[in-house]
Amino acid sequence: MKLPIYMDHHATTPVDPRVVEAMLPYFSEHFGNPASRNHAFGWRAEQAVETARAQVADLLGARSREIVFTSGATESINTALKGVAAARRPKGNHIIALQTEHKAVLDSLQRLEQGDYRVSYIPVEPDGLVAVDRIARAISGDTILISILHANNEIGVIQPVTEIGALARQHGVTMHVDAAQAAGKIPIDVEADRIDLLSLTAHKLYGPKGVGALYIRRRDPRVEMTPLIDGGGHERGFRSGTLNVPGIVGLGKACEIASAEMATESMRLCALRDRLLDGLRKATDDIAVNGSLELRLPHNLNVSFAGVDGETLLMGLDDIAVSSGSACTTATPQPSHVLRALGIGDSLAQASLRFGLGRWNTEEEVDYAVEKVSRIVKRLRELSPIQH
Repeated sequence: MKLPIYMDHHATTPVDPRVVEAMLPYFSEHFGNPASRNHAFGWRAEQAVETARAQVADLLGARSREIVFTSGATESINTALKGVAAARRPKGNHIIALQTEHKAVLDSLQRLEQGDYRVSYIPVEPDGLVAVDRIARAISGDTILISILHANNEIGVIQPVTEIGALARQHGVTMHVDAAQAAGKIPIDVEADRIDLLSLTAHKLYGPKGVGALYIRRRDPRVEMTPLIDGGGHERGFRSGTLNVPGIVGLGKACEIASAEMATESMRLCALRDRLLDGLRKATDDIAVNGSLELRLPHNLNVSFAGVDGETLLMGLDDIAVSSGSACTTATPQPSHVLRALGIGDSLAQASLRFGLGRWNTEEEVDYAVEKVSRIVKRLRELSPIQH
C-alpha cells in the first residue's frame, strides 16, 4: 500500500491509463481541426469526434446528434439553464430546483434571478431525497424549467429523476439533470427518464479535465434553447469554438469503459463502502450517516462524528485525501448548505467527512482509513470540550 491514499473521487478522478492511451495520438500525430473539411487531417479529427459523440450518447441512451461537447459540467449547466430560460421566456419565467443543488446550478439560477426570472428552491427530506409531490405543487402556469441534481456531490443520494421527468413532461416543462456525479456510476436512460437536457464532465468518470458534454433532446419534444457562445457555428450552433479533440476522445473512451464496467465496478465499490462504514461503526461511537444509505451512489459515504471539529479532523488525516462537510469560502468555515438542508445542526455538519471511493481503492486502504480516522476522532474527543 502506498501513501497518501486518495479517497476524494467526487472532487476529481485520476485519468484511466486506457483513456490516456486513446488520447495520445491526437496531440501530435492526428492533430487536425475537425472543422477543416478539405484534407485528411481534418477528416481524421472529425471522425474521432463523432466516435466519441456516439460513445457518450451510448452511455446515456441518447442519439449521437443530441450530444454537444463543452469544457465541462459547469459550462453545460450554464448553457442549459440560461439557454432555456432565454428561449422560453415568452412562455414563462419560473424555474424549479432543489435546495441541495451544486453551486454551478445555484449560482447560475442566482444570476437569472437578478434578471426577470423567479426560482422555487424545493426542500428535501431528512434523508436528502425530494418528495415529488413538493415539486408538483410548485409547478405553475409560467414554469418553464426544472433542474435536478441526479446524484448529490456531497452525500451521494440519488433523486427520483424518472418520476420528476414524467411530471415535467406532463406539464410541458423542460427537465434538466445535472449528472456530473451520476454519469458512469449508475445507469442513465434519457428516454425512459424523460430527460430533456443533461450535463456531465469527463474528470468525474476517469477522463481528462476541461471537457464535458451537454445532452440536448432533439425530438419528442425538441428542446428550445438559445446558445451562449457565438463564433463559427460549431456543434450545430449550440457551442462555437474549436473542439478540444484529445479531450473529447478521452471523454468518449471514459464513457465506453464506464458502459462496459459499471455493473461490476458498482458492486465492488459498494462492498468497499460497506466495509468502510462497518469498520467506522465498530471502532467509533456517535457516528451518523448523512443522507439515504439505500438510494445512494455506490462509492459515496458522508458521515458526521459528534464532538469533533471537521477541519481539525481533516488536518489530522494528512495521508488520506477526503473532504470535509464544511466548505471554507471565507476565514470562517461555513457548514455545508447540503447538510443544512437535511436539518443537520451546524456543529454536526462541521464534523463531517465525505469519502469518495474509486476504481483503484483497495480493502487494505479502506482498513487503514478506518484505523486512522477512528484513532484521530478518539484523540480529538479526549482533547475537546465539545460534548458528544
